[in-house]
Amino acid sequence: MGAVHAKSLDPLPMHGRHLGLNPDDLMEPPEPETESKQEVLENKDVVVQHVNIQGLGRTKEDLLGYEISDVFHAKNLIDVMKRSHVARLRLLRLGIFKEVEVLIDTSEGKDALPNGLDVTFEVTEIKRLTGSYNTMVGNNEGSMVLGLKLPNVFGRAEKLTFQFSYGTKETSYGLSFFKPQPGYFERNLTLNLYKVTGQFPWSSLKETDRGVSAELNFPVGVTSHTLKWEGVWRELGCLARSASFAVREESGHSLKSALSHSMAIDSRNSAIFPSRGALLRINQEVAGYSGGDARFLKEDFELQLNRKLFWDSVFSASLWGGVLYPLAGQPSCIADRFYLGGPTSVRGFGMYSIGPQSEGDYLGGEAYWAGGLHLYTPLPFRPGRGGFGDLFRTHFFLNAGNLCNLNYGEGPKAHLQRLAESIRWSYGAGIVLRLGNIARLELNYCVPMGVQSGDRICDGVQFGAGIRFL
Repeated sequence: MGAVHAKSLDPLPMHGRHLGLNPDDLMEPPEPETESKQEVLENKDVVVQHVNIQGLGRTKEDLLGYEISDVFHAKNLIDVMKRSHVARLRLLRLGIFKEVEVLIDTSEGKDALPNGLDVTFEVTEIKRLTGSYNTMVGNNEGSMVLGLKLPNVFGRAEKLTFQFSYGTKETSYGLSFFKPQPGYFERNLTLNLYKVTGQFPWSSLKETDRGVSAELNFPVGVTSHTLKWEGVWRELGCLARSASFAVREESGHSLKSALSHSMAIDSRNSAIFPSRGALLRINQEVAGYSGGDARFLKEDFELQLNRKLFWDSVFSASLWGGVLYPLAGQPSCIADRFYLGGPTSVRGFGMYSIGPQSEGDYLGGEAYWAGGLHLYTPLPFRPGRGGFGDLFRTHFFLNAGNLCNLNYGEGPKAHLQRLAESIRWSYGAGIVLRLGNIARLELNYCVPMGVQSGDRICDGVQFGAGIRFL
């Protein structure tokens, strides 16, 4: 670059969010009497000679080498800036740094090349112990969550977490250890030790689980997979003296040891208000082969398709289904069965109040399906457009589904006939509110149809809150 490079490659500070800007915005305007500096920066080849990391305390340098190595492959300054931006995001994703800033400068020293660059990442590590307090929204329930975290315990992005949760239907506390694979953060291992106490008023049942689990997450192409083993000591009891005899029969202690696998393909642009893309999730669980009292094979799936229409409206179609097959001649447990109904599934019916029941207590079923068609549109007259109003949608829906037990001595045709009998369905309209990217609220006017004896309905206004909706 001759005498020009000293001026053209002055240190360019790249602080935090500014990395997302167009690199041209970071450069000074060209001087009319000399060659455009922007042209020099874009067209001249450069060599990244050194990448330095400043501010490390307990973090091991070998972990970070995987995240920043791509910067060495840059060919010009614009490419250096882009790759540095990606490397910065990868460092922040590790969850061990509070801040990451980038500085690009010309190389200095005896081995410095005329077109050599040095890239420096200035990092600020997160404290050794952090605490958190937040609220969490589940499927029609809320909870207060207190947590203590020890990030970067051994210097390679490990995390030890203690969490206590107190909710409307569930109280839990647990200890977890998270360990990612260096250079491949999506591939990670989580170990859990926990106790969960839950109340299920639709079944007059309370359950206390004490267990351990090991979970391995990894991607394969466009799919993400989870392999999990769980060993849990379950204690079932009656929530009220009026509990039915069928629920009392289920009371007592049991041990469950289960292996499960989950596969997901998710191309949606949002998990809460998607306007395009699809989701396919398939889960398998087998219990009993690794010990314990519970013995069953369980399969279920979730499918969702979204398409944007005219006037910012979105059409969405979803389908759920599952089958539980008891093994070794043992009956299934009430805690392992499927449940259906409520504002997050087949709207217009009470929470989990579809299917087999005894004396007003819903016992769940071994097979189910549920489908929904939805039309989401902006609010009439678009109040608050471009701001708060965009958090709301008008919602029109048609839901249907069924839950039952199967006679496994019969063939698949008989099973399909059973699932096609006594279909519950509903339709209606309402308002949907998005709570960030974690949950949503629905207020719908529902008209339940196909009601069967024993079903509990909600004819009229129904409120729902959750993270997973049919």
